[in-house]
Amino acid sequence: MKAKGLVLLAAGAVGGLALALSFNTMNASGTASGQEAAELARTAGGEPARIVPGSAAQVNLSFAPVARQVQPAVVNIFTARVVRQRQQMSPFFSVFNAEPRVENSLGSGVIVDAAGLVVTNNHVVQGADQIIVALADRREYPAKLVFSEPRLDLALLRIEPRGSDLPVATLGDSDRAQVGDLVLAIGNPFGVGQTVTQGIVSALARTGIGVSDTQFFIQTDAAINQGNSGGALAAMNGEVIGINTAILTGGREGGSIGLGFAVPSNMVKIFLRGAESGKLVTAWIGAEGEALTGQTANQAGLDRPTGMLVTGVSPGSPSARAGLKPGDIVYAVDGKAVIDPSSLRYQIASQPVGSTVTLTVVRGREATNLQMQLMAPPESPPRQLTQVPGGNILAGVSIANLSPALAQELGAGLPERGVVVVGVPAQAPAARTGFPRPGDIVENVNGQPVANVDDVTKALMLAQGRTLFGLNRGGRRVECLFQAPSSFGCRAIS
Repeated sequence: MKAKGLVLLAAGAVGGLALALSFNTMNASGTASGQEAAELARTAGGEPARIVPGSAAQVNLSFAPVARQVQPAVVNIFTARVVRQRQQMSPFFSVFNAEPRVENSLGSGVIVDAAGLVVTNNHVVQGADQIIVALADRREYPAKLVFSEPRLDLALLRIEPRGSDLPVATLGDSDRAQVGDLVLAIGNPFGVGQTVTQGIVSALARTGIGVSDTQFFIQTDAAINQGNSGGALAAMNGEVIGINTAILTGGREGGSIGLGFAVPSNMVKIFLRGAESGKLVTAWIGAEGEALTGQTANQAGLDRPTGMLVTGVSPGSPSARAGLKPGDIVYAVDGKAVIDPSSLRYQIASQPVGSTVTLTVVRGREATNLQMQLMAPPESPPRQLTQVPGGNILAGVSIANLSPALAQELGAGLPERGVVVVGVPAQAPAARTGFPRPGDIVENVNGQPVANVDDVTKALMLAQGRTLFGLNRGGRRVECLFQAPSSFGCRAIS
């Protein structure tokens, strides 16, 4: 059986949870069910009409008009990067600098503004020394990287059209896409030239793909391959609903097996707003939660475990001011079902900061539609970025106070409180041990819980050559002991 692997498509190469609500009870009976909650959700957000072919003539209709509309705005992207390596011929000869070599890569992109703005994937252009954008009509322009966001794997390029008109793609509403919708994937697979393939939306809100910690993906079976990265996933109305990003392969061959993933266009719109200010900030609502189980769903009167069970509300957050309480179930946002906490994260992150959404909540077996205003995450407490002083195993490691803003900036599902490792220089003693790593949470030092940077530095000053520290790495807890001058070991703890 062949092993499956995730492949980023270039050849060679959402915010913290929270809820701000104002209550408006919709069910006088005091009893909620999955049908009642679903009906409230449907009234909060409309659904587009869908039809199937009604005759043989309709079945034989062509996708050519859609392709002609979108293709001119899809570009090929060629990059070059100079690689310099240090090599050593043998133990008896000194290290010397090898001759530099040039690595070439290719991908695709979509023109989103007539002024020359092109959206592509971050992995297509990351580290490139030279970027060339080639239009479908064979015009070529040098490009500059103006903004990138690795958390979303998106990048924005600028070309200078020199007075020439540029074709521009229209970004549609990806939230209106449904499983079974026909789509076209347009890009430059393997450098053979611009190619159009057809398929359907296979699934929505896919998570756990491994490309990003902060987003969902549209899954499609349209054939996409290496080089399609950054290209368009287009709906039948000619609007781009996604940026093709990755494929799941069936083995070492790396070819398409009908499992492609695209960044939804609504997230691309948020990315473009972030490019205007130079920083991506997504909405914060200030609540934590967990996925429902069959038991908790049954207790709430729901016929299936769909939604997020609120387990905590941050003091002073929009949720707290609105009256959201632990035990509430967030069932839908603007009529779109909340499957689990990741689903809610995406739906909130894909909305502009300051906008208001309709939240469907189940509380005490009663379904209620609420209005929620989205806000930017605060940086409270201040991050207080600090480099740990010498004399212990953590010397040279950079740590900071977590806040909603910093947790969103760093991504990876970090909590909104505590002390996080943000950097481990190569020359730091800890770099040789693998503990800690960026993103690790320092929970205690020498048996003392630590809540902020000052707690950590004070505890280390008192360590006197023996340092025992506890880390939380993505939910896995590890305890490490350093005994000067060179004894070091770690063990997993429950």
